[in-house]
Amino acid sequence: MASRRGYAWPRCRRDRSQWGGSSGRDFSEAWFTGATMREVRLAGAELYRADMQGADLRGADLTSASLVRVNLDDAVLIGAVLDGADLVKASLYGVDATDARCRGTRFQGSSLLNVDFRGADLTDAVVVENSFKVRVDSRTVVKGLTGSVFGPVEFVTDAGFREIAGQELARWIAERGGRVRVLS
Repeated sequence: MASRRGYAWPRCRRDRSQWGGSSGRDFSEAWFTGATMREVRLAGAELYRADMQGADLRGADLTSASLVRVNLDDAVLIGAVLDGADLVKASLYGVDATDARCRGTRFQGSSLLNVDFRGADLTDAVVVENSFKVRVDSRTVVKGLTGSVFGPVEFVTDAGFREIAGQELARWIAERGGRVRVLS
């Protein structure tokens, strides 16, 4: 089965040794739905409009990857590295990005709904008019986070969680070194 660009690996199971020289490659419009891609190295790869719904990208290296208009709904990004990645108009619904590293990542016009960012590093990330209904905790780093979002955020503690929205969300981010305008 091939996508328009020639790549289709639904439900594939590959470890990082089988992906070899995948960094910097063009996987535009590829279909990785439900694929297991743990610890794969896709640094600098072009994944424009790739369908990665439900993909297991645990520990993957997506540094500086172009993930413009990618579908990452229900994907697993636990411990993944997305430093400098470009996620313009990407869809991230129900994503587990616990302990992910997103330093300098651009989430512009993306839908971040029910995304688990507990323990994630969002240092210097950029958000522009994003739906930002995410889960964070005391380990989530937002230093240098800039832009604008629609909230609210769930702040998780050992005792449960509480919702943070509006100016309270802007203050919470500012107290941790970020500068984000919360839109209503």
